Amino acid sequence: MGVSGSISAYKAAELTRLFVKEGVDVQVVMTQSAKDFVTPLTLSTLSGKPVLSNFSNPESGQWNNHVELGAWCDLMLIAPMSAHTGAKLANGYCEDLLSAIYLSAKCPVFLAPAMDHDMFLHPSTQSNIAALARNGNIIIGPEHGFLASGLTGIGRLTEPVDILGFISNYLRYQNSCKGQKVLVSAGPTREAIDPVRYISNHSSGKMGLAIARAFLKRGAEVELVVGPGVEMEERPGLNVHRVISADDMYDICTAVFHKVQIAVMAAAVSDFKPAKAHISKIKKSGKDTSIEPLELVQNKDILAELGRKKQPGQLLVGFALETDNELTNAITKFESKNLDLIVLNSLRDDGAGFGTDTNLVTLLDKSKIPNKLPLKPKSEVADDIVNYITENIF
Repeated sequence: MGVSGSISAYKAAELTRLFVKEGVDVQVVMTQSAKDFVTPLTLSTLSGKPVLSNFSNPESGQWNNHVELGAWCDLMLIAPMSAHTGAKLANGYCEDLLSAIYLSAKCPVFLAPAMDHDMFLHPSTQSNIAALARNGNIIIGPEHGFLASGLTGIGRLTEPVDILGFISNYLRYQNSCKGQKVLVSAGPTREAIDPVRYISNHSSGKMGLAIARAFLKRGAEVELVVGPGVEMEERPGLNVHRVISADDMYDICTAVFHKVQIAVMAAAVSDFKPAKAHISKIKKSGKDTSIEPLELVQNKDILAELGRKKQPGQLLVGFALETDNELTNAITKFESKNLDLIVLNSLRDDGAGFGTDTNLVTLLDKSKIPNKLPLKPKSEVADDIVNYITENIF
């Protein structure tokens, strides 16, 4: 357990006590600035081990081997993670024992940020936290509440009992999808008008990527089909297929579907494409600003085709992004595409839709009873979706 320099470092004492009470073997590692907020003696007494801070102990000549420590632990938690420590970890700096152990760790790493509201929302901090999440770290919090500065906002360390609960749930679900093969689609498609222009949409692929990560951390093998502009870090068990058009995505998804037990179609596939893609760039003609009408035709319906191909033992999940009559449209799509679960979100909801880091979704299965989830980061929404699949459907 790493403790860095934040006023909430005093909560590390309660966190240590809770883990020890659960029978966990805890080795505390502190940064130098963390000692300004809680004493090593307190954490040493609670953990039953000497607290480590330096690469070596000058008095005893003992070397604290960061490589061995990184290999020894089954789980690494840094709580609190200050803005400074988060910046170091995100950018690979290795100037103290804690960051060296982090770079050596072979286990799941959990990071619980804690800082003032404005510090947390600063673009630099947000960029660092996003990079840490992309690198496979699991972010816990922070929470909204009263802060040491006297302000009220986001940045408060998740309470120790909730951190313990979060990690317990992770361990519970860690291998819930082991041996399963999963197909996930993510991002937009592009339908060419000419060599320069195309029809597309605003999808960032963030929701689909979060779902792929959620399955991977539960032990599944994932076939990920991504549209243009969507990037996913390499991970064991992941096979990435890069496509451009809806036809490309159709070909890959229909070819792979028979190999998987679960398919989650989170991509925002273009419904229409130009009837004819011009070979050369369409040029303006003189002063006339009008152009010939752009004739569109429907693309192949990937979700409907997978619904037709679905065999007993396979599970198919679709997404519905709606602006009007959301629930009615989602139920119609659920039934017409032969789905087992549909994830509904509305562009009318703040914090939901394309490009955001959060989402507000409603889950609908064969019971047709809406299960509306609160607004959450897309990583947590993905966890909820995958947990719902493994607990209630599959």
